[in-house]
Amino acid sequence: MPEYKLPDVGEGLTEAEIVAWHVKVGDVVAINQVVVEIETAKSIVELPSPYEGEVSAILVEVGETVPVGTPIIAIGEPAAAAPEAPVEIDLSNPAASGGGEGESLVGRNKADRGPVRRARKVSSGAAAAHMQAQAAFESGASPLVEAEDDAIGTPVPSTPAETAPVPAAAHALAKPPVRKLAKDLGVDIATLTPTGPNGTVSREDVESAAAGTSSQAGADAAEVSRPLAGARGTSTTGERERREPVKGVRKMMAQAMSRSAFTSPHVTEWVTVDATRTMELVERLRSRREFREVKVSPLLVLARACMLAMRRTPEINSWWDDAAQEVVYKSYVNLGIAAATPRGLVVPNVKDAESLSLLELAQALNALTATARDGKTQPAEMSDGTFTITNVGVFGVDAGTPIINPGESAILCFGAIRKQPWVDPVTGEIVARDLTTLALSFDHRHIDGEKGSRFLADVAGMLEDPATALLF
Repeated sequence: MPEYKLPDVGEGLTEAEIVAWHVKVGDVVAINQVVVEIETAKSIVELPSPYEGEVSAILVEVGETVPVGTPIIAIGEPAAAAPEAPVEIDLSNPAASGGGEGESLVGRNKADRGPVRRARKVSSGAAAAHMQAQAAFESGASPLVEAEDDAIGTPVPSTPAETAPVPAAAHALAKPPVRKLAKDLGVDIATLTPTGPNGTVSREDVESAAAGTSSQAGADAAEVSRPLAGARGTSTTGERERREPVKGVRKMMAQAMSRSAFTSPHVTEWVTVDATRTMELVERLRSRREFREVKVSPLLVLARACMLAMRRTPEINSWWDDAAQEVVYKSYVNLGIAAATPRGLVVPNVKDAESLSLLELAQALNALTATARDGKTQPAEMSDGTFTITNVGVFGVDAGTPIINPGESAILCFGAIRKQPWVDPVTGEIVARDLTTLALSFDHRHIDGEKGSRFLADVAGMLEDPATALLF
C-alpha cells in the first residue's frame, strides 16, 4: 500500500509540522488533490497527493512535527501500486502536473516503503501488552487497536496503558522522531510524564525536560502559585503563565534575526520627509483607469523610489560574502516586503522588481501581500531577496531600527504618514503637511555613511517631489 512520505518542499528544509488534514480515512483522493497543509520554517505549504485511491490511514496527527521522509498518509489498496515514473507536481500550482519550473514533491519521494515494525508475540503480562502497543504506535496505528503477530497473523488484543502496570522503564510511548530527539538531547524518555495524544510523550515534553522544566514541574509550580494569587485578590482559576513552543516560521525568523544582528555591523539613519506631494500622486493614480483594479498606496511610490535610487548607490543592493571576502553586486532587485502573519513575520519578495512598470509593481505588491495574509507564501517566494522594506506605518508607528535580513545589506523602515505642522522651506510659514519618517539600516562593513546617506536622501527627495524621479 503506497505511503506518502513528507517531501522536502525546497530550501533544504529538514522537518515540518502538520497543520491541517483535508482528507480523512475512507476518502477517495485523486492525483494532485491537496490532502494536507504543513508548516515549514518558511511558510504554510499545501501538499498534493502523488497517489490515487482510498485513504487507509492518517499516520501523523495535526500538531506533530516530523522529519522529511516520514510516512504521513497511506493511500490505496495493495493492488493499487504507485506509478513506476513518479508524477512531477508543480508546488506553485498544485492543480498542475508535469515538468514545470515548480518544486517537484513526488520526485523526492522515490524511496520504497521501509520495513514496518510490528508487534511480536511475547509472553503474556503487562510488559508484553506495552511492547505490542509501542510497536503498533510506531507503525502509525493507535496503541489500543489490534496488532498482527509476525508468525501467524493472529490478532492479539492489546491492553489500555492506564490499566497495565508496566515497569517504568518500558512505560513511555513515543514516536521514533521524538525518541531520536530525546536521545540527541540526552533525555531519559522513560522518566517523562506524557502529555501527548493517547498518553504519548510529545516533542514538547522532551524539549521542556531538556530545558530543565518538565510539564509536571510547570503544573506543580502553578499549583503552588494559586493560593498566593488568591491572597492578592487575583483570579485563582485563570492561568498565570502560558508556554508556547517556538517552531515553524517564528523559529526561523528568530534564528535569522539573531544571526544577522550579531554578524553584520548595523548602522541606522533617519530622515523626516514631507510626503504631501506623494499623497497627491497616490490620489491621482487611484483615479486613473489602468490602476482601478489594484490597490495604490504610498508604499508603491516608495518602492519605485528605492529602485531608482539604487542606480546611483548600487552598494545598497549588494551583499557581503564573508566566506569569500567579496562584495557581490547584483544587477537585479528582488524587493522584499516584510509582512506580519499569525504565524510570524515573513518576507516574500517581488522578483526583478527593478524591471517592472509602476502598474506591474502595484499588481505584484498586491499579489504578494494577499498571499502572505492568507499564509500561503511559498518558500521560493521568500528566497534570494536583495533589499527589504518594512512598513511599520500601517500600525501607526513612526519609525524603528530594523534588522537586516540575512543575505542582504540594507532594509528601509517606512513610518506612518501624519498631518503635522511643518515649516515651509521657502516662505518660512508653519503649515500642515503630510509627514513621514524613513529609517535605513545598512551593513557598515561595505556601505559607508556617505553611500547610506546618499541613498536615503535620494529616496526622501522623490517622496517630497515625485517629479525628481525623472532625474534618475
